[in-house]
Amino acid sequence: MNVIKVEVPVMANLHARGEHPEYLFWVGCAGAFDDRYQKVSQAFVKILAFLGTSYAVLGREESCTGDPARRAGNEMLYQMQALQNISLFQSYGIKKIITICPHCFNIFKNEYPDLGADFETINYLQFLDQCITEGKLQLDARALSDVCITYHDPCYLGRANDIYFEPRSILKKLTGNLVEMERNKSFAFCCGGGGTQMFKEAEKGDKEVYIERTEEALRTEAGIIATACPFCMTMITDGIKSKNKEDEIKNFDIAELIVKSLNL
Repeated sequence: MNVIKVEVPVMANLHARGEHPEYLFWVGCAGAFDDRYQKVSQAFVKILAFLGTSYAVLGREESCTGDPARRAGNEMLYQMQALQNISLFQSYGIKKIITICPHCFNIFKNEYPDLGADFETINYLQFLDQCITEGKLQLDARALSDVCITYHDPCYLGRANDIYFEPRSILKKLTGNLVEMERNKSFAFCCGGGGTQMFKEAEKGDKEVYIERTEEALRTEAGIIATACPFCMTMITDGIKSKNKEDEIKNFDIAELIVKSLNL
């Protein structure tokens, strides 16, 4: 096992020493507070340490992007949160932000510029795929060679930002047994959690959206359902549990699968 001692650098501490990391790693609400998604944050941090990446987090200074507020219709709260974040980024001279949440990625990249934001937003899968392409990150497919994997496209990565190639490129280097669901890429079916749907009661209908999507995943007979979004992870995990398949089928984020491959 490659044992890496990980000490997560905090932007304020580095700034006080006159240091300017290349990237801000935006952890996000789920990555900071959700017990399950904290493991994804930890996995990505291990990869950053393994790569020797110059980065920092905001720690206690990190707030919400305002995405849930805007999706729920509270525009004033969104703009208050966004302007506060933009001011903080400018005070630290932040020019590049890596996100592990597609919702944070989308609003930073496509909506913050309307309020004067001037920074580059990078999804962690784009970052990791580039590191693999450049030879900085070499994956060992043997760790997952006997596992069939299917991938669920997050709406805010796929349809919203056309990120289809990178996750599949990474997964193909992790396993030779990647299978697609019936609806995938631009035709992929939503997990049912986006647009603040995860925070409200279900609407009338014959079936929950996350159940429909989980059934599609189960029909592939994959042993692992790979996700790349905290909302998707929550909904797909609930779907697996609703089918009593949690002992047979596992839901992992792509960062976690890379950590398994690297044996970190």
